[in-house]
Amino acid sequence: MQRILSTELPARVGATVRLAGWVHRRRLLKSVAFLIVRDAAGLAQVVVAAPAVREQVEALTEETVVEVVGTVVANATAPAGVEVVEPTVRPLGPPAVPPPFDLYRPVLTATLPTQLDHAPVALRHPVRSAALRISAAAVSGFRATLDGRGFVEVHTPKVVASSTESGANVFALDWFGRPAYLAQSPQFYKQLMVGVFERVYEVGPVFRAEPHDTVRHLAQYTSLDVELGFVADHRDVMAVLRDTLAGMVATVGDRAGGPLATLGVTVPEVPAEIPAVHFTDALKIAGAPADEPDLAPAHERALGEWARREYGSDFLFVTGYPMAKRPFYTHPDPARPAYSNGFDLLFRGVELVTGGQRLHRHADYLAALAARGEPVEPYAGYVDAFRHGMPPHGGFAIGLERFVARLTGAANVREVTAFPRDLHRLTP
Repeated sequence: MQRILSTELPARVGATVRLAGWVHRRRLLKSVAFLIVRDAAGLAQVVVAAPAVREQVEALTEETVVEVVGTVVANATAPAGVEVVEPTVRPLGPPAVPPPFDLYRPVLTATLPTQLDHAPVALRHPVRSAALRISAAAVSGFRATLDGRGFVEVHTPKVVASSTESGANVFALDWFGRPAYLAQSPQFYKQLMVGVFERVYEVGPVFRAEPHDTVRHLAQYTSLDVELGFVADHRDVMAVLRDTLAGMVATVGDRAGGPLATLGVTVPEVPAEIPAVHFTDALKIAGAPADEPDLAPAHERALGEWARREYGSDFLFVTGYPMAKRPFYTHPDPARPAYSNGFDLLFRGVELVTGGQRLHRHADYLAALAARGEPVEPYAGYVDAFRHGMPPHGGFAIGLERFVARLTGAANVREVTAFPRDLHRLTP
């Protein structure tokens, strides 16, 4: 008999079925016992009346993996309105050691560090797994949207010879006796691939050795990167980003309805045109000094509140960041060279996306590196490509975990990350 999932039970009333999953909970009453079995789709209630089977159930521990064969009957008070009766129960492994928290409770009562220490079992809880299902749907929407617009998915190296962002916050390693680094982003490679496919994207890990111990930073996270050629300026990139976000949100709504309901979350509306303010105006709105070189988290929160109040939007573009705060490959604003053709996208008052137009002329790269006192040699393989003809181009990167955290209202990005890597955590 082929195994079915718990969600298939309502269509099998009157039939004999085979289920398999984990012992989620046992309720041992005087005249009857209830065995709640959890599988990838949800929960199934099994009613046990036979003394021999009840004795088996009493000996089971929570999280033991079992197989159940029984008859499906309707019961309005059971999960999904059905339950399994007259079962046989067979363990598929040894008795499980119960985790140090109750997975059957609506909310995990353990502290987040305890949950992370025991992530392989904590992630089985419906609240924790719901966030990961939403994450998977978001990535599916990201890919589908860009595939539909002629983008090509690429896969770039994660071990590189130089730091992408010209900074010290990199993880160094020994590459057969030579210095190398874990990639801070696929930036250089996705730009080079514009010279091949014109429009590319990548889903992959990036590594930042920044000593941040905050609720929004990870040392390794998943970056959703996009780069496209033949743009007029950064506004073409912003338009693609808007459509990409709309596709991600729509797919989450379509494919993750159950997880969204579990978390009590509704997906936001992505405006047809996301409101945008220049960096200099953003400082005024946030009440920051005019000479502030960047936006602090408090400024981002103030801007998020302003966008919600003025436009009813959870999203806000901030354009024209100072060139001094942008990487050397950023294209300056031709009308205001001290400012960039770059942008950030804030989602509910938190920076979610960084992007912009890039330089595309070889001479401009040489000048930009010289102006920052950077030698050309470490970037030679990257910069040399621009001698061979590159179109005006630009791109962006979305932090997946941060997107899911803002979408679900999680207080800490680690709540929506399966196995987070940060300043203090390298296991499990």
